[in-house]
Amino acid sequence: MDRHPANPILTREDIPDLGGRIRDVSSVFNPGAIRLDDTIYLLLRVQTRGRETVWMLAESADGARFTVRPKELEIQGLDELSVTVHHAYDARLTRIDDAIYAVFAVDTDAGCHLAVARTEDLEHYELLGLDTSDEKRNGVLFPARWDDAFWRLERPNRAAADGTTFSGDTMQMARSTDLQTWTVTAPLAHGRWHYWDERIGSGPPPFRVAEGWLHIYHGIATHGAGADIYQAGVMLLDAQDPTVVLGRSRQNVLEPRELYEQVGQVPNVVFPSGLVIEGHEPHEVADPDARVLVYYGAADTCIGLATTTPAALLAALKD
Repeated sequence: MDRHPANPILTREDIPDLGGRIRDVSSVFNPGAIRLDDTIYLLLRVQTRGRETVWMLAESADGARFTVRPKELEIQGLDELSVTVHHAYDARLTRIDDAIYAVFAVDTDAGCHLAVARTEDLEHYELLGLDTSDEKRNGVLFPARWDDAFWRLERPNRAAADGTTFSGDTMQMARSTDLQTWTVTAPLAHGRWHYWDERIGSGPPPFRVAEGWLHIYHGIATHGAGADIYQAGVMLLDAQDPTVVLGRSRQNVLEPRELYEQVGQVPNVVFPSGLVIEGHEPHEVADPDARVLVYYGAADTCIGLATTTPAALLAALKD
């Protein structure tokens, strides 16, 4: 991937002061992304100085210069849950037919779970369900359905010896007919210990190429007791059965190298979460030379943009 010369494309200085808690915010990172007509939208994770999480929306005509709308977004139904919600964050956006869905992590007193919401205008979100069957995060919906079901990539969290949870080392596939009740169908991929992706999780939703579904994911090198390093890689899933992994990059395709990726709230992080393909919809077969825009959180502090092509990502699978 190639970093955009304007990086970082969004920082805390770009967030409008709305007064109250949304004033002089601490950070903005890990956006969901979608293109509607000729406009690219980013669903932003904004963190206040009280370390509260709010959602805001940014838009751009060229994919690099964004304007943030001066409004906090609503998630209707989140406050009506039987559990106390502390944070809702890291939303991935997927369009299926005429509907737009956000899959996001929810921190509660009972742990971290995945929720799904639907939106028509990208500003108002209706909660469809909270999956409390297990502790999970990094959920993304495929932009297509099989067997009249929705399919979701997700990462279960593993419990540590002291009862706390930490990043998992497995990605799995789950299916649902109503976006509320989910059934795990198969493990998809595991972390490769001693290498760059010891712990793993999904990035943006997969997109179609002639060879199958390309999926950008993040990997974490734990480096023993040292600092974790978040990087990005790519895998290829079968077109007809996406629980089958056809290939996976041996090397990372993006790693923290710039100062804004190495220094921040969480050092040494590139976290891909949004993706837009110029001239194509994610469910369509992308041209090998199409320009792919990948939006990522940098050091949990700001947002970067990296560009690539399907051909370049497929080439990374050949090593």
